[in-house]
Amino acid sequence: MPAAITKEGDQLHIVGADDLPESRKRTGRWLLIAVSAFLVGLFVLQALFRAGATDIGFQNWRPVLYMFVVWGIALGVAQVLMRGELGKRALFVLPAALFVASMVVFPLLFGLTLSFSNWNLSSLEGRSFNGLDNIRQMWGDPFYWNALKNMVYYVVAVSAEYAIAFGLALLLSAEIRARKFFRVVFLLPLMLSPVAVSWMVGKSMMEVRFGPLANLARFLGWEQPAFFSNPEIARATIMIMDAWTFIPFMMIMLLAGLQALPKDILEAAKVDGASAWQTFWRITFPLMLPVSVTALLIRIIFKLKLADIIINVTAGGPGGGTDSVTSFIFREYRDRSNVGYGTLLAMVYLVLIVIFMLVLLNVIGRVMRRQDQGAP
Repeated sequence: MPAAITKEGDQLHIVGADDLPESRKRTGRWLLIAVSAFLVGLFVLQALFRAGATDIGFQNWRPVLYMFVVWGIALGVAQVLMRGELGKRALFVLPAALFVASMVVFPLLFGLTLSFSNWNLSSLEGRSFNGLDNIRQMWGDPFYWNALKNMVYYVVAVSAEYAIAFGLALLLSAEIRARKFFRVVFLLPLMLSPVAVSWMVGKSMMEVRFGPLANLARFLGWEQPAFFSNPEIARATIMIMDAWTFIPFMMIMLLAGLQALPKDILEAAKVDGASAWQTFWRITFPLMLPVSVTALLIRIIFKLKLADIIINVTAGGPGGGTDSVTSFIFREYRDRSNVGYGTLLAMVYLVLIVIFMLVLLNVIGRVMRRQDQGAP
């Protein structure tokens, strides 16, 4: 607000923290401290009770949830007491923020408690705290590290998918015959779910005995076309199936970026005698860099969650050659009923994803800044 309308007595005057008596602000602070301390103490007590460290506690976490609601109400009251009108404005955002916190923070804390516990659903003993045993098991688990290694191959394959998607986008943005028809045809794989693709292509068309792709491979000279018997071939096949499903997604984003490029710049380059390659490398590609970065980041996020096709086609085989981290964790839950260990693997994978994405965003940010500054 401008300073002219904040004078005392003005109808538009905003009552801020500086206009409130110190006793009122002190009341708000003590209210928030007291309720927060009670909430933290109740949570710690319940956590110790569930871990078997104390006999004082509740049978479930419902009292902690009720106390969280009370804390949210007290937080709103404290905001009004300490900040005045600005605190009332915060009340419009506070319910949404608390809802997000309850949907993210509490499951995350619950997952952390499960990560350091032994909980096998096939056992009659129930859940029990086991300290760092799950971490030691993970450190010596060759299948988990093999799944992480496979994820490196899968993520690196995104670069090839991007090149193909960019080529298709350039083709569909050009003045060719039946351009609208090809746009619809190239988008068809995106309309199929990965589960449908895995059964239609992986289980049917690539079936060793009667699959049409297997018969075609035999016709071309491959005597025993087993697409999923060799780890390298199986991994490459999974990459191709996943790429066939999601390349149209990158293509449509890049095509939208190409359609939004300023035509006068491209026409000026043509008038100046620039070749098609020079126009692409010095004009089109730099201008498409923001769209390309967005498409790559979204695709990498989807790739890090790759599981559907692997679970339905190979179940991680042969010998873990196609396993992704997500499919491996899924089998820990489904086949081995090992909730505690599976949750720890998921938590570690989450940390690795966060670190990887932060590093990637940092590198991309530097490249973008150099591009804006025109550095070589």
